[in-house]
This record gives sequence, structure tokens and C-alpha cells, in this order.
Amino acid sequence: MADETTPRPRKRVRLAELSGGAMSALLDGDLAGAARIAGVPLTEYFMTDPARWLWRFRLDQMAADPGGARWMVRQAVVGDEGLVVGHAGFHGPPDAAGMVEVGYSVAPDFRRRGYARATLAELLRRAAAEPEVTTVRAAIAPDNAASLATIAGFGFVEVGEQWDEEDGLELVFEVPARRG
Repeated sequence: MADETTPRPRKRVRLAELSGGAMSALLDGDLAGAARIAGVPLTEYFMTDPARWLWRFRLDQMAADPGGARWMVRQAVVGDEGLVVGHAGFHGPPDAAGMVEVGYSVAPDFRRRGYARATLAELLRRAAAEPEVTTVRAAIAPDNAASLATIAGFGFVEVGEQWDEEDGLELVFEVPARRG
């Protein structure tokens, strides 16, 4: 996936699974239990209302399609000490055309440090490694300057717009999973 036009993030992020058990514990308000299940310390960021909405939504998706779980929620982890700076994943498995949509969020305490770009780079690397994935999509609110800046330089091209029930108007960007 990487070529001379792909930015090389200075930070390294690894994506570790956030299991259904950990998400359930978070929904139950048990941060310590969720961290124990996850195997790394989680922060209060994982307990915020937007995150709790995501855990509920992903658990419903996983119940409907258990095989799709491997595509969904991951923790963005940095360093040997397992510092969790956010979460990331795909909105689900590839569709019939081979498209996956990325989603990622960095905790406020870690923003503007390169972690979002490093997380996106890792998501793109993972997508490129999956033979069934042909296209990666990102949907971003037009006024979300930080996210628009994050995807800049990764080869994303604006292909349209959509209305999201939760987020409102979004610009839709796509990039081939593998560049030749």
C-alpha cells in the first residue's frame, strides 16, 4: 500500500482486538473489568457517550454476523507499555464490491500528536493485506477539519456525499486498497 506519495507516520500504532466481552463490560460501566478482558489499561474515554453508543451498535452487528467481528473494533495501542490512545476498525466486513469503511477515534488527551494518521496507516495496511478488499472508504463531516487533514496524503479521492442518521452530512472519500 505504501509508496512515495503515502505519508509515513512518525508514530507506530498497533491495533488490538476489543472483544465483545470488553465492550459489554464498558456498557455495564465496568472500566476495570473491560481493561482486564482487553489486556491493556483503558481510559475513561472508552466510557463516554459516543463510545458507549458505538459499543452497543457493534455488539448488535456482531450478534447479527459473528464472522464480521474481526473487521470491527480494535484498540489503538502504542509503545511497549500498551498505552491505548483510541479505537479504530472497519464498519464491517467488505461489501459485495470489496469496499470497507474505516472508522477511528483518538482520545482527546492524545490528539494532534500523529496518532490518527498512524492509526489510519495501520487500517490501510490491514485492508491491503485482505485479498477481498478492493476499496477503502472514509466518510467525514465537511466541517471536520482534523479528519479531513488526517486523510490528506493517503490518496483518498472525494467520490460524493451521503446523509448519516447519526452524523448528518458526510463527504465520501475512497482509495484503492492496493496501489499498483
